[in-house]
Amino acid sequence: MNPKALAEARALDAERKAGKVRGPLHGVPIVLKDNYDTIDLPTTAGSQLLEGHMPRQDAYIVKKLRDAGVVIVAKVNLSEFAGSGGSVSGAPDPAIVKAGSVPNGSSSAGGQTRNPHDLARGPAGSSGGTGAAIAAAFAQFGLGTDTGGSVRGPSSVNGIVGLKPTHGLLSRTGIVPLALSLDTGGPMARSVYDIALALGAMTGVDAADDATRKSEGKFERDYTKYLKAGSLKGARIGIARDFIGKDAGTDRVVEEAIATLKKLGAVTVDPIKFPDYLLQSKQGLYNLIVSAEFKAQIADYLKTAEPKYPKTLDEIVARANDPKTGYRGPEKAVALKYTASVALDLDDPTYLAAKNEGLAATKAAVVALFAKHRLDAIVYPTSPRPATLIKPDGLPPPTDSPTNIANETGFPDLIVPAGMTPQGLPVTISFFGQAFSEAMLLGYGYDFEQATKARVLPKHTPALASDTFTLTISRKTP
Repeated sequence: MNPKALAEARALDAERKAGKVRGPLHGVPIVLKDNYDTIDLPTTAGSQLLEGHMPRQDAYIVKKLRDAGVVIVAKVNLSEFAGSGGSVSGAPDPAIVKAGSVPNGSSSAGGQTRNPHDLARGPAGSSGGTGAAIAAAFAQFGLGTDTGGSVRGPSSVNGIVGLKPTHGLLSRTGIVPLALSLDTGGPMARSVYDIALALGAMTGVDAADDATRKSEGKFERDYTKYLKAGSLKGARIGIARDFIGKDAGTDRVVEEAIATLKKLGAVTVDPIKFPDYLLQSKQGLYNLIVSAEFKAQIADYLKTAEPKYPKTLDEIVARANDPKTGYRGPEKAVALKYTASVALDLDDPTYLAAKNEGLAATKAAVVALFAKHRLDAIVYPTSPRPATLIKPDGLPPPTDSPTNIANETGFPDLIVPAGMTPQGLPVTISFFGQAFSEAMLLGYGYDFEQATKARVLPKHTPALASDTFTLTISRKTP
């Protein structure tokens, strides 16, 4: 929690009263995933080994949001080091960690985050704390990060709106890295409008992040102007059915969403199919790149940390396993067997081929799919299955989601609530587009959102003391 949040809010209220209004985010409360650097709050990446780490400056987009007038009320939990599903690599590689050995949405620093729609279920990773907090209305919007689906999974299973933007639209300076070839920050909120508003406040070319040079001349300062009813009329929307058929409740909601797209005037191309070779290779390509880049890039990040903190991946693993310096309590590191010897070096020819040729091939295949069907966007169920149990019987089923295709291409993906399963669990659809098509996707998402109004407030959102009151009624005796 930010102990200065109320003081900051009062100061911003005083500014407003004096006639100085910074813009539409003036005084708006937000939360940050705890891998964003903040100069006044610790940044732990969910690890007990980084508890108390105080960065020397705010992350680039955090500073932009503060300048716009937001109040950071809290840093929230994440899967440790942003590794989804209990793996630093973002995927359950047997050489690293057994699948399901670490519950989704948990970390050694923050413990277990629960899904506010069903407290026995997880919030998905790795931005699960942000997803749960925004669904429960603890803040107006929040920031997550996404390397293979870590904004979109938590947005989906918590039933909120989320955006994985084009690679390079938002700066990553000051964010604890997982794999910079794939990493991006992204906003998470309860409405498409709030996503659009937050996005415009964060865009811009950052001299310290070369990837943002791609956005020059392509980013917007105000995406809200694209939010119009009727945006879907005439849009060519491909329906990716490779990811339907995993859960009956989810499928029912998705089919109703497709019918709604048609009613709103979209031209649906149904089905469209991703190439088999792409579907079969995407996870292996992802694992290889993430494991190699994390090994090198976490060391680069830790160079700026205070001397007492680990400086390499091997030091992180060694300290986590050392009974004298290891974790308190029952929590375990997310990748105790993940050492530098497992991952390739950044000059290894296999890694370079994956990064340079593998990613280019994936992008070319997806661009060809858009061109073949003359598509404006592709729609698919963000999570083909609803939120999973924190303690399942046996290994949890695979996600079967294509979210990492957006990371491997660098393309944007907008998540919008579509309905609820019979068990009361959220279902969302994704609007997946080509590079820097955020304005168009937000328009489509807004049109669908306004027609369906499918978001549901979680039934387990806890009441604050300030939310309740006692009414005393006295009767006068005649």
